[in-house]
Amino acid sequence: MINDVTVTRAISERFFEKFQSALELDTAIVGAGPSGLVAACYLARAGRRVAVFESKLSTGGGIWGGGMLMNEIVVQDDALEILDDFGIVHRAYRDGYHTADAVHTAAALAYRATEAGVIVLNACRVEDVLFRDGRITGVVVLWSPVASAGLHVDPLSIGARTVLDATGHAAEVAHVTVRKLDAKLATETGGIVGERSMWAESGERAVIEHTGEIFPGLYAAGMAVAAIHGGYRMGPIFGGMLISGRKVSEIIKRDLDGAGPGAAGSESGRKAVPVTGSGRS
Repeated sequence: MINDVTVTRAISERFFEKFQSALELDTAIVGAGPSGLVAACYLARAGRRVAVFESKLSTGGGIWGGGMLMNEIVVQDDALEILDDFGIVHRAYRDGYHTADAVHTAAALAYRATEAGVIVLNACRVEDVLFRDGRITGVVVLWSPVASAGLHVDPLSIGARTVLDATGHAAEVAHVTVRKLDAKLATETGGIVGERSMWAESGERAVIEHTGEIFPGLYAAGMAVAAIHGGYRMGPIFGGMLISGRKVSEIIKRDLDGAGPGAAGSESGRKAVPVTGSGRS
């Protein structure tokens, strides 16, 4: 016989085991799109404690809809190694272009990440960051339906040695860092430059080039990089997103191991300016 209360007990006990295991992390990844899931998977495979916080119910970010709800995506040659690593089926279209089923791709990214030990907390919005001694040290979370309803409910804090903004076009973590901490980021202007119009070739190159640390303890990957650094958008071609996720995982692993310079903007030779005041709410 099925006991309804036992079902409730099983869900709540198992969930809170998972939630408590995510309270102190090596890396908190905000956004479960392609770059976030790829980074999470590679970090978890390297033995790091990783959790992904996704404000929506589903993972996969912009992959699901393909291009204008035609659920196919395009990937260039350079990213095929990642597709193969994740077991994603793809087909050659013409020289340099390959296609993959969008639903299959999104599902495979989520499966491989969770198989590697990544904790995914969906419907969970990051609304603030933890800040200590000039460095981002975690995230502040609230359930998305609570935030959307405008209810006055206090959030909870998650500690993390590193935080990755993989929130796509919105670059939500970078925005809250600039707004609340008067932070100077590792960009040409010190602020969030803003995403430019469609130019896929330039956008793909720029996202990969600028992937990395943007403020002490805070990294960016995927379309968040385009928004932060002023890159061009690229539409339903996803190779740059996948490569960006792999690249940022390598940078974070190096920095967690203490082999990196420990300064924001180290990948591009620019340094972020730490906050000197107390910040503002």
